[in-house]
Amino acid sequence: MAVLAIFKGQGFTREMYEALRNEVNWENDLPRGGLIHACGFDEAGDLHVADVWESEEQMNAFVTSRLVPGFQKLGIPAPQVSIFSAHNINVYSDAQRFLLQPLTN
Repeated sequence: MAVLAIFKGQGFTREMYEALRNEVNWENDLPRGGLIHACGFDEAGDLHVADVWESEEQMNAFVTSRLVPGFQKLGIPAPQVSIFSAHNINVYSDAQRFLLQPLTN
């Protein structure tokens, strides 16, 4: 069953996110089961992420095998996470401009 994961990171800055993004490389080495990832920062500069995953098990596999090691290597505090069973998921046609493009060699 698909899940919605909400990550909140007090003190988790844009710079930390970009360092983690480069370290974990989830945009080029796609995590199995990851469907949607959106990140933003509030007026205090704190991280907010909404992810949709095919299953909680696939999300947990990515978190434990890749994300947590990235946090540890970079000394970034782990955010708080809330996980919900997805009730309704819509991806609107205008979202196509955000689709990741396959790498070509």
